[in-house]
Amino acid sequence: DVQLQASGGGLVQAGGSLRLSCAASGFTFDDYAIGWFRQAPGKEREGVSCFSSSDGSTYYADSVKGRFTLSRDNAKNTVYLQMNSLKPEDTAIYYCAADGGVIQSSLRDPRQYDYWGQGTQVTVSS
Repeated sequence: DVQLQASGGGLVQAGGSLRLSCAASGFTFDDYAIGWFRQAPGKEREGVSCFSSSDGSTYYADSVKGRFTLSRDNAKNTVYLQMNSLKPEDTAIYYCAADGGVIQSSLRDPRQYDYWGQGTQVTVSS
């Protein structure tokens, strides 16, 4: 079974940093698109950053470019989201997701992902 275990959320002041981790199991890591989505209260779930399995590219939402960095440790089947210069508007529940059939142009679309980890809350105070 595909399993995704997310961790690393918390409360931080604006300008601070957090690192989220997503440990994956049950599938061939390199064959799946994998990344992070977030959902703030009253808003739709949105793509934050994802790795493409088809061409190795990385998607970043415009709102996080230059502040967030997605990385992976293939030996540990784990992806990380380093979040720097956090802003109050980054406050949301962050979810890790993976799927084997996501094309590069659809990385940001949560509807393309069948497998989801539990969310982890990130709260940024002003």
